[in-house]
Amino acid sequence: MSADEGTVPMRRVRSAPLTFAAGAAVGVLGGLIGLGGAEFRLPLLIGLFGFAALSAVILNKAMSLVVVLTALPARLAAVPFADLSAHWTVAVNLLAGSLLGAWAGASWAVRMRTATLYRVLTALMVLMAGALVLTHTTTFGSLMLPSPVRTVAGVAAGFGIGAVAAIMGVAGGELLIPTIVLLYAVDIKAAGSLSLLVSLPTMLVAFARYSRDGSFAVLGANLRFVAIMIAGSIAGALLGGLLLGMIPDLVLIPVLAAVLLISAVKLARHTAPGE
Repeated sequence: MSADEGTVPMRRVRSAPLTFAAGAAVGVLGGLIGLGGAEFRLPLLIGLFGFAALSAVILNKAMSLVVVLTALPARLAAVPFADLSAHWTVAVNLLAGSLLGAWAGASWAVRMRTATLYRVLTALMVLMAGALVLTHTTTFGSLMLPSPVRTVAGVAAGFGIGAVAAIMGVAGGELLIPTIVLLYAVDIKAAGSLSLLVSLPTMLVAFARYSRDGSFAVLGANLRFVAIMIAGSIAGALLGGLLLGMIPDLVLIPVLAAVLLISAVKLARHTAPGE
């Protein structure tokens, strides 16, 4: 556990209606863009509900894991497992790096000073805003790399994505999907399903690493809060899915990117407990 990170969160109002509504809002945003929305949940956990950085990351990781588990069956129904099996080498290649990256990222997070973790999260929020815009406004082609180079690039990319996902407590789909399309020339629909298959074991590794730290106690102390927010997230994701396509990407994506950037600015100004 980081030297100045406590397991007791700051005092804030965490009523069931507010928690459900916040989860639903995150779910709607995620549903609108076809992703989990955990990037939007993290600043809410810190800014609205008053959790310290590491506690927020751990809670975000737990909720992201449940959301991914919920989304996986539906995604496999849309893209049959038989179709994905043709790309099993892609998943293995990325997992070779992402599993190590997840363990490393979680290890770094629990050892960072709280102030440092806030700064890192701020930078990663900006990264996610950029990835969101790039993923939804750019048509990706394949880099057509030689097989040995592509394999090395896949492991390196997987490591980086696994580390970022672990530190933020997210699934990492915003980074995985364009990586899969660019490196392996997989179509965007299959890439979305493959990203979940890579995300799930990667998240489990990060979750296992966080469970070894004292700060993991925040999860047990806030199970009711987590359950309510997950319920809201799932309900919101269903609504967001129904609204998918009703708001043009040229309007939606800049707005969501702006939300992430504003959240990053607020996070940068956030002070660690005791400072």
